[in-house]
Amino acid sequence: MERVYIFDTTLRDGEQAPGFSMTTEEKLQMAFQLARLGVDVIEAGFSAASKGDFEAVNLIAREVKGPTICSLARAVERDIELAGQALAPAERKRIHTFIATSEIHMKYKLRMSPQDVLERARKAVEFAKRFAEEVEFSCEDATRSQRDFLYKVIETAIEAGARVINIPDTVGYTVPEEFANLIESIKNSVPNIDKAILSVHCHDDLGMAVANSLMAVRHGARQVECTINGIGERAGNASLEEIVMALKVRKDFFGGLYTGINTKELYRTSRLLCRITGSFVQPNKAVVGDNAFAHESGIHQHGVLANPLTYEIMSPEDVGFPSTRIVLGKHSGRHALKSKLNEMGFDVSEEDLERVFERFKALADKKKEVYEEDIEALVYEECVKHEQEEPIKVLHYQVQTGDKLLPTATVVLTFRAEEKTATATGNGPVDAVIKAIQKALNIEPELLDFSIKALTPNTDAQAESRLVVELEGVRASGRGVDVDIIRASVSGFVDALNRALLRKSYILSKENLRREGTV
Repeated sequence: MERVYIFDTTLRDGEQAPGFSMTTEEKLQMAFQLARLGVDVIEAGFSAASKGDFEAVNLIAREVKGPTICSLARAVERDIELAGQALAPAERKRIHTFIATSEIHMKYKLRMSPQDVLERARKAVEFAKRFAEEVEFSCEDATRSQRDFLYKVIETAIEAGARVINIPDTVGYTVPEEFANLIESIKNSVPNIDKAILSVHCHDDLGMAVANSLMAVRHGARQVECTINGIGERAGNASLEEIVMALKVRKDFFGGLYTGINTKELYRTSRLLCRITGSFVQPNKAVVGDNAFAHESGIHQHGVLANPLTYEIMSPEDVGFPSTRIVLGKHSGRHALKSKLNEMGFDVSEEDLERVFERFKALADKKKEVYEEDIEALVYEECVKHEQEEPIKVLHYQVQTGDKLLPTATVVLTFRAEEKTATATGNGPVDAVIKAIQKALNIEPELLDFSIKALTPNTDAQAESRLVVELEGVRASGRGVDVDIIRASVSGFVDALNRALLRKSYILSKENLRREGTV
């Protein structure tokens, strides 16, 4: 088996995309995560582009251990010298120098003859060898270059000392079969190609960056240049996570080729990039999108619940994804609903399930997605035969807080008709009143999730709180809405506690009936 090296250019080509700029500290944070991911090379930036880029490359070279740290440089001595200086502290360093080889670029951008380009390539590689043992050379716009000239440039760069030759599809022009033919022709036509690793760098202008990269690998390329989430110039680069998982899932097709990537870090790396750049990946993005392991169709849900392999070619755990997500909607079936009910702690009979399912389908026709709160309401309406009052009612609370006061809350409530009072302090007014409620009830549920948001943009907007609690193994969610943030939080917390207690009571009653042999 042969290894395919992963060259990550998120911090260079990826950052060049509009809206994806990162600060030096953000680049360092991302570089540490790329090292945990296990990439072979981090292209940390373009040292000559700006003072900030130089500092980022230099900082990453000093701090990040493991991967080779690389800087891009034009085939210009000043660029190469700055790259060498920035990379000086790195354990392993690489200078990546490039020049365009297509007729259109040579004529209109470089205004150089093919012979001048050939000589510039040779001198650039030789000069770069003074600063780094590893030198990579790229033929910019290779896929639109004249073949014989391209072969000559590659041969010259290898003779000058380049140990990696990169074939970029700079403008995303090529298609898989054509690109595979180009890679094969380079291997067959450049006499010293065996002295260098053949690399590819594909753009997604026609939506084929990943397909082109994979075909190149299948035909002899052993380094792929790619980015997290496929970010990059214009339509982006080949997506790292898709390349890696394609090689892993279809190792039979790719002859056992493998990478050194820790795939369990893929989802975490994707989400870190989103947080740093303020971007997002579309829900249907392969491997790391929110819907990558989500199923709404009843047929698919039934299959996945029986055996995930029916509709999932990789497991969520393989890429560090939280879990398979069964989305309840109008296409869902009884198996999915029953599975969700069991997950929520409801053990319903077939007769009750049928009634809940009918109500569920009617509701799903009106909503894009049915949430746990909706299902709870349906179960209590259809399955709880006797009237149950909410166990907890808050009668009164008072909170004292200020910039020099320790937040303190006093609460008066009834628990199953018995009045209780308690006082507690907290990190803030909401924390204090929630602790006072717990103290009064003498219970400590685990708070699994808590969020609060304004429903409208004004300062007098209503606040909506959403909480998820777990009490003695029973999980429930609650919601509260009020113009007062504290009151909204109290309402949501008490709502969640009441749901948990009622659900616990319901489960116990079903267990008692079962023991008595009536269910």
